[in-house]
Amino acid sequence: MRPFFEPRGVMVVGASASPEKLGAVMAASLEKSGVPLARVNPRANADGFATSAAEAARQIADSGGHPDLAVICVPAGATPAALADCAAAGARAALVCSGGFSEIGPEGAAIEDRVRDELARGGMRLLGPNTSGFFAPGRGLIASFVPGAHRVAVGSVGIVAASGGVNHMLAFRLSGQGVGISLGVGIGTGVDVDHADVLAHLASDEQTRVIALHLETCDDGPALLAAVRAATARKPVVALVVGRNNVSEFARSHTGALATSWRTTRSVLSQAGAVVVDDEEQLISAVIGLSGGRIAASRSPGAALITGQAGPGLLIADELGSRRVDLPVLSEQTRQRIGELLPPLTYQANPVDTGRPGPGFSEVIAAVADDAEVDAVGVYGLTEPVLDMVSSVRRAKEMQRGSAPVIVAMDGPEEELAADRSAAVGAGVPFVTGPLGLAQAVAAVVEDARLRALDEAAVAVAGPGLEASGGWDEHAAKRLVAGLGIATPERRVVVSREEAHAAFTELRAPLAVKILSETLLHKTEVGGVHLGIADREALDAAFDALLTIGAERVLVEEMAPSGIDLILGARRDPVFGPIVLLGIGGTAAEAIGDVVIRSAPLSTEIAAAMPDELQAAALLRGWRGGPAVDTAELAACIAGIGGLLVANEWIDELEVNPLRVTAEGAIALDAVLVTRKEDDGVDTDN
Repeated sequence: MRPFFEPRGVMVVGASASPEKLGAVMAASLEKSGVPLARVNPRANADGFATSAAEAARQIADSGGHPDLAVICVPAGATPAALADCAAAGARAALVCSGGFSEIGPEGAAIEDRVRDELARGGMRLLGPNTSGFFAPGRGLIASFVPGAHRVAVGSVGIVAASGGVNHMLAFRLSGQGVGISLGVGIGTGVDVDHADVLAHLASDEQTRVIALHLETCDDGPALLAAVRAATARKPVVALVVGRNNVSEFARSHTGALATSWRTTRSVLSQAGAVVVDDEEQLISAVIGLSGGRIAASRSPGAALITGQAGPGLLIADELGSRRVDLPVLSEQTRQRIGELLPPLTYQANPVDTGRPGPGFSEVIAAVADDAEVDAVGVYGLTEPVLDMVSSVRRAKEMQRGSAPVIVAMDGPEEELAADRSAAVGAGVPFVTGPLGLAQAVAAVVEDARLRALDEAAVAVAGPGLEASGGWDEHAAKRLVAGLGIATPERRVVVSREEAHAAFTELRAPLAVKILSETLLHKTEVGGVHLGIADREALDAAFDALLTIGAERVLVEEMAPSGIDLILGARRDPVFGPIVLLGIGGTAAEAIGDVVIRSAPLSTEIAAAMPDELQAAALLRGWRGGPAVDTAELAACIAGIGGLLVANEWIDELEVNPLRVTAEGAIALDAVLVTRKEDDGVDTDN
């Protein structure tokens, strides 16, 4: 990536003497960088223009540079030839901003194919097309046609965005908050250079301390996850994924319907170590919070909140609770110390309500930050004429014995906030506005530490290799999951009324009677399941009903005791490969949509953390005397089903729904296996 972001020379192909044209705007922007620059236009008559890439390379060489970067500002149809000329002249990287490629249809796709051919022949890398470019403010290198890009502040946040517009928007927003940019890149169509390439560059860039990632689509999921893992090992990554309402074509099981591209992408990015946010406001707050530094990796980091205003403090504490951020009670020693500094009527256990801040405020912050249970501190206040909040925090940091970061949020008149923000930036104190902004910033610092505490290096569970075969009805699928250690009900496969009566004698009533089919995946919706069968008359009625809908084989099995129904599934995602999904199950699984997703293979340690992320996690902890899940048992089931999918390429999906959590343990009430071969007989409507 260095030929893009640290070029020794730049040529602008399609430069123009008309100041309003793209080539002229790009050349004028790049001219300010001080990097040797040449303008290329075969038809230009103005002095200083080169008529070819070769002549431009000579001009750059005469200035002591090398033509590393070519900025191509010509129509799509002329781009392949321009790339060939630039490669022959020594260019190693190209930025293409124009459109007219695959996004317009077959004609543009053919041009895009020619572009790829030229890249392969010339050994060049290409950023774009359809992007507004990139900027590296610290080097004065602004390869952008957006007028305000030169006013982006220099700083330590790297941005890699799917959209050039989002790249600039985030840079302007962060700059307005006093946070500068080390590098901002808009990927555009991503014909060649993608998010993973830029992430790898930012991971090793010493100027970059935090990375903001904006993602719309992904072609190579494993490469993206590898780049995120490598980056988060060195610095925090905050990710915003677009497409909440883009539900891809449903797969044949509930697992496929629940694992939308948006949900899967968010989940696996988090698993790789990225702090995933919901919108640009959260992204900005998270980036600002993490710009103050990371805290030590921990499964349960503790945060503290200090405020002089109880109402906003309650808003912050409530939001932190929703984000699973622990506010531990401060030690007796800490409370004794701050009790000497605060009025006796204030709450001092955490959150700490100081009342109207006054003398000793710095000592309070330092004492709280040094508490053994506190890893990060959030301070909220209104602008006060009697107290300089930022100066107080700066003094507190000087008093601290430890390294817990302190993040400040304030509200007040805009002119006063601007002054406080400027002072905070100068003091190296992360500064946001509003109670929600502070909660989001603190939560990001905590989440980053929590993600790093999950040991991805732990040994992933491997599944057994099986010979590819057909005939995967529910009975066969249950035999398979039983081999993974997942309990299944006692059952019989019958084809006649006499065999059904024999099964009734051998099994413990009440019974479930189901149609057994390799092609019908959602049996309840066609009347293929009869429950609570307690006598022979009910058995005969159920058997006859199944015959009327075409049953040739019937499954008779014991019913499980009551409990909590989960869905446990594994599928082969088209972008990220094997994934596993755990959620609240049953026939309404898709309507509820309470799921957690991980990429496979995975360790039991990673799997064991999944149930706690469900919105209904409390149900699995013995809610109101109900059954509690055996976390170790469930983790083994999750990791085992993921390992099985990884080990057997011929399996496309494997689903257990419901997996019922009972007082006697977890038991699979239904199981579905879908192979990767085409099977037109599968009922995809259910």
